[in-house]
Amino acid sequence: MNDPAPARPASAPLRQKQEQDDERERPRRPHGPRRRARAAVLMRAVLIATGLVTVYYVLPLDGRSTTGTSVLLACGLLLCIVVFWWEVRAITYSPYPRLKAVEALAATLVLFLLIFAGTYYLLEHSTPGSFSEPLTKTDSLYFTLTTFTTVGYGDVTARSQTGRVLTMVQMAGGLLLVGVAARILAGAVQAGLRRRGREPSDDFTSRPED
Repeated sequence: MNDPAPARPASAPLRQKQEQDDERERPRRPHGPRRRARAAVLMRAVLIATGLVTVYYVLPLDGRSTTGTSVLLACGLLLCIVVFWWEVRAITYSPYPRLKAVEALAATLVLFLLIFAGTYYLLEHSTPGSFSEPLTKTDSLYFTLTTFTTVGYGDVTARSQTGRVLTMVQMAGGLLLVGVAARILAGAVQAGLRRRGREPSDDFTSRPED
C-alpha cells in the first residue's frame, strides 16, 4: 500500500507559487480602469472649463441696469451653490471619490469666477466709470482672477462703491470656496470611500479599486 505522505511536500510548493501568482495579479487588474477613470476626469474637467468660458464669451451681457446686474449675480451664486451640492452628492456615490472631487472643484471654481467676471462686465457697461478703465469681457475675467489670486491690483481697479462692494463679496466668497468648500469636498470624499467599504486612500496610487 502506497504512503500518501510523500505527495504532500510536492503539492505545497505548487499551492504557494499559485498564491504568489494570484497576489501579483490582483493589483494589476484595476490599473486599466483606474487610468481610464483618471483620464476621463481630467478630460471632463477641461471640457467643463472650456464650455463655461465659451458660454461666457458668447452670451450677450449688454443692456442691463445696476439692479439687473445685482439680480444676475444673486441668481448666478445660487446656481453655483446648487451645482456645488449636486457635485458633493455625486462624490459620495462615485467609484472614484477623489477623482470626482477634482472634477467638482474645477466646475465650481470656474463657474464662480465667470459669474463675477460677467457681473463686473455688466456693471461697467450699465454704470460707466465703475472701474479705472472700460472693461471688455477679457478685462473683466482678468480683474476677477487678479482678485481671486490676491496678487494685487495694477492697471484695473474698482472705483465706484458698487464695484468695490462686489469686489469685497468676491473676496469673501473666494475665502469660503478655498476654506469651507474644500473641507466639504474632503468630507464627501471620506463618505464616498466609507460607502464603498474602503479605508480613505489616494485614488492616484496603485492600490486596487473595488
